[in-house]
Parts: sequence; structure tokens; C-alpha cells
Amino acid sequence: MDEIKRELADFLRRARSQVDPFSAGLPADARVRRVPGLRREEVALLAGVSTDYYTRLEQGRRITPSTGVVDAIARALDLDDAGRTHLGNLIGGRSPSSFRRTTAVQRVRPGLYQLLDALESQPALVLGRRSDVLATNRMSRALFTDFDRCVPRERNYARWMFLGDEPRNLFLDWEVQARAAVESLRLEVGKNPDDKAVRTLVDELSNESADFRRWWSQHRVFQRTHGSKRLRHPIVGEVTVDYETLTLPDDPEQTLFVYTTEPGTSSRQAMNVLASWSISGFKIESE
Repeated sequence: MDEIKRELADFLRRARSQVDPFSAGLPADARVRRVPGLRREEVALLAGVSTDYYTRLEQGRRITPSTGVVDAIARALDLDDAGRTHLGNLIGGRSPSSFRRTTAVQRVRPGLYQLLDALESQPALVLGRRSDVLATNRMSRALFTDFDRCVPRERNYARWMFLGDEPRNLFLDWEVQARAAVESLRLEVGKNPDDKAVRTLVDELSNESADFRRWWSQHRVFQRTHGSKRLRHPIVGEVTVDYETLTLPDDPEQTLFVYTTEPGTSSRQAMNVLASWSISGFKIESE
């Protein structure tokens, strides 16, 4: 079985193990359940396909379901939008042109660097494939870490989250943010299963971090579009930042993250102090 089929089989098994049979609307069954979640035949029933068809799909057999069948299976497994996307990626495979894009070096346009610099009071950064940090502005370097000073292989958000020195002390909600990083990386593996670099990263994090290894094995996926982070910053103390993401139209594998704070809050005051500190700190380094 190739890698994409193994990913599909693992995802389907783990997804159905997390569904409550009673919440799914299945009739009472006197049989003893030896494993949690749904049986294969129950997924098939809920999705309106034969048990043999679903079994062959979960076993990684050569099947290409229609969009309607994929949607039906996603509903049966109670998948959210990210899970539905992941399932579609795993079932649909990728074209040769998609693979060529994943092997190309990602570069940030000069205009995007100018946009980052123009956001003087908001931390902002650009993430690429594998959660590689492609570009940052002054405020994001002050709020999180200076990725520009890292060697190229270490300019990666997920790697920093699990292997960096700062994150566990910096994030008050480290577990929430770390799990989100794992689940975002899982989603990307479904899109680019032939990307050797992401496999190397996953292997490294699995070997070095028990937390990553445990959460990776759960095969959950998450698409970061907006949210919040709670930090205890060494300079300005506790601060909560909200983030919004923008996928770049000419390169959907580059995402701009912009962090803001709510007006009139202590977090906004802390961000203003951090902005002043980062400017003075930059001047001192430049002298």
C-alpha cells in the first residue's frame, strides 16, 4: 500500500472510532462493542453505500468515489470542513503539476515584504508549506521569536513550537496551539503526501517530542483561518492576540497571518508597549 492509501486508511479508522453510535442516530444494538466508535458496516449504512464498498475504501483499494459519496462518508463520520477537505485530498490524490509545485522553492514577493513592514503596530508573518516561516515583520519578531536569525531548516513554526526554547513558557495555552500546529501539518500531508521535506519534519518531531508523536497518531486535522493566542510575554506580560489569515491568490500555499488586540484592553496597552520597545531595541542593535 502506498503512502496516500495508508494515510486514508488510518484517517478513516480513527475518524469512525471517534463517532458516538447513539449520537449518529443508529438503532440500539445488543451486540458488545469491542472497540469505540462506529463499525464499518455502520459507516456504510449512514453513508448509503455497501459495506464491501466502504471496507475496500478503508483498506486502500483502488476506488475513486464520487463527490456525493465523499460527502456522504464525511457526514457519516461527522467531519468538519477541515476533515472533509482532508478526506477529499486523500481520496482524490494529486496531479503531476501539483507535485511539481510542492518541490519548487517558495519565494515571497517584494510587495508582500513591503506590506509586512507597513503593518508597524500589528505582528504579521507569512507561512508556507510545512508551516515554514517565509517572512516576518518587526512586531512578530518581538512577539514570538526572531525567525530571521534561525538557520534556514529551523525557520519552521511547528518545529519551533515543539523544539524551540521559548514556546512552552511563552504560550499560556501552549497545548492548544501545539495541537493546532500538529493538526494543520496533518492536513498538509494529505495535500502533499509525496513531499519528502514534510516527511522529514514529521519524523524529526516524532523522534524528539512525545507530545507531537501522541497527537500525530490521533490523525486529527485543523485549518487555521482565525483564532486567538494567549501569551505571557517576557517584556509586556500577559497578552491575548487575535489572528486572521489571508491566503495569497497567486500562491495558495502561502498564508499571511495578522495579529491584533481588542481596543481598550490591557492586551492593546501591552501591544503598544511592545511596539515602542521593539523600535528602541532595533535602534540599539543597529548602532
